[in-house]
This record gives sequence, structure tokens and C-alpha cells, in this order.
Amino acid sequence: MKETAKIQTAVYAGRIKDRQTLLRSSSGGAFTALTNVFLKRGNAVVAAVYNYQTHRTEFHLILTEEERDAARGSKYMQSDPGRIFRDALSWLKANPDKCLLFTGLGCQAEGFRKFAELKRIRGRVYIVDLICFGSMSPGLWREYARSLEKRHHGKITYLSFRDKRNGWEKPSAYATINGHEVPVNDCLNVYYGRCALRPSCYVCPFTSTERKTDITIGDYWNIEKALPDFYDKDGVSLLLIHTRRGLRLLRQAGTELDCRRSDKSLCPQPNLSAPSKRPAQRDRFWKDYRRKKAQAVIKKYGSGDGGRLRRMIRKCIRFRPWEKIFCPPERRKDQ
Repeated sequence: MKETAKIQTAVYAGRIKDRQTLLRSSSGGAFTALTNVFLKRGNAVVAAVYNYQTHRTEFHLILTEEERDAARGSKYMQSDPGRIFRDALSWLKANPDKCLLFTGLGCQAEGFRKFAELKRIRGRVYIVDLICFGSMSPGLWREYARSLEKRHHGKITYLSFRDKRNGWEKPSAYATINGHEVPVNDCLNVYYGRCALRPSCYVCPFTSTERKTDITIGDYWNIEKALPDFYDKDGVSLLLIHTRRGLRLLRQAGTELDCRRSDKSLCPQPNLSAPSKRPAQRDRFWKDYRRKKAQAVIKKYGSGDGGRLRRMIRKCIRFRPWEKIFCPPERRKDQ
């Protein structure tokens, strides 16, 4: 069997062993552990990096751990692929004894997978996709980011949508300007309100546990109930293994990543069974945006207690779409 051939999806919980890296990661540090397998052997990684000059998220060809660290963390705006497909192909041609890891959202990973097959490089490419809620309009974010810089008389030098100083389940969102932290919870509330997502996100075909990638990663919500002795307040990653080479990659990452076998019934997430729903007020939101500036529309639709992400996390923990399929009746009754 070819290593890229589909296998029955295996489910794992993962947590990186280094505590400082865990704290700097959005969930359990799976991205860092998997990419280290490549970078420490002189191979390449493709990942999205935030550009603080243009306020765009762009795909980069990464060759060092320092470059990779800049790609760590959740980014909620749509990423610009630029020339990354051609750059990856050129690098592989120039390094015939090397391989490459591509990481991106489901739609981006599927595009790269088809490109890799077309160019006959799939055997040298590992593909990891991310569990995705949807992508926010990059234009809306850029206008909002520039309005923050204008209001606070400085440039954004750091951005975090998932800071874990209060724990994984109570994340903070902020931008650093002139050395001071500026909250961006209102923009995050708009994102989780779903009005600013791309139209294609509401009909996303990559919202299931079955993928054509090698591995799918994301947050392991519900871990405190699924595997209570593996729970960590600083985050745990969910890993769905789809191919033999994905399983081999996970084993290679095992020197840095503590793993525990799990199953689908124990890792519920809404976006592993259906796309994010189109909100009723979406048309009104964009009509208001065309009449007003981003700052005004985000203030109108994103005002509140800043707890929408925490509510979304609680929703993920309560969500159990596979329970009737995978759990025996006696267990469902107990729960």
C-alpha cells in the first residue's frame, strides 16, 4: 500500500513536552512538534505567517525554527498563497533528497495536494490541515488593524488571538502597539459571530473527520471528560491521522510530543461535522460596512463582554454529533 493511501482515521490527543512551547502554542503544540521533524533534518515547511507591515497573512517557505516560530499561533484572516506553490516546487527540485511539510486550512491543503499530484511530487510532500471555523475577510482586518495603529499612534508589533495567560479555555486577544497591549476582542467577536467569514466558508466541504491529507490538527475540546488524566489547562491538541505516512510522522514527533490514543466519539467539534452557519444579519453587516468604516461596524457588531470565544469553546465541549453512532446505549444513558 502506498504511504499516501487512505487508512481508517486514527484519533490521538497530543501535548508537547516543553512547557514554554506549550504556552506559546494555540492548543497543545502539535504544529511545533510535527514541523520540528522536518526542520531538524534540513527539510522545509510551508506555513502561514502574519506580515506586520502589510497586515496580511502570507504563506512562507520555512527552513529554520526561528522562521517557524513566527508562524505559530491562530490566524483568523484569510491567508494569501502568493507564489508558494511554485516556490515549494522549485525548492524540491533544487533539493532532490529532501521532503516538505505543507500546513494550511482544509481548502488550502486540498489545493496543494492536487498541485503536488499534478507535478508528481506527492511522494515527497506531507500535508497537514487544520480544523477550521472559517476565514475572516482580510480587507476588513487590514482596515481595522490600521485604524488601531492610527488611534494609538504606533505600529502593531505583535498580535495574538489566543493568548493563554489565563489558561487554554479562557484565551485573550490583543495587539501590541508602542509596548502596550491593545484588546482586539471586538474584532474577535465579529469573527465568531460569523458575519465576516467568506461566503464559501458556509458551504465548506472540509468539515468532517475524513480528509485526503496526512494529518488534521486542532484543539482537543472535551479532553477533561474524554481523557481526564491527560487534560492540561495549557492546552491539548487533537490529531486525526489519515494515512500511513501520517502515522509515521506522528511517531517521529513522539520524542517531543506526548500522545494518547482516543476515538471520534470523544472529540466533538461542530466544524468536524458541518460548516459554520451563515448568520441572518450577514447582509446587513456588509451593507453597514460599505456605508461606514471597519472600526464602526466592528464596534457595532462586536461589542459585548469579549467572551464569545469562551462561549464557542463551551459549545464545542457540549457538542456530541457522533455519540449515537459510536457510543453504546448504556454509555449514552450514563452521560
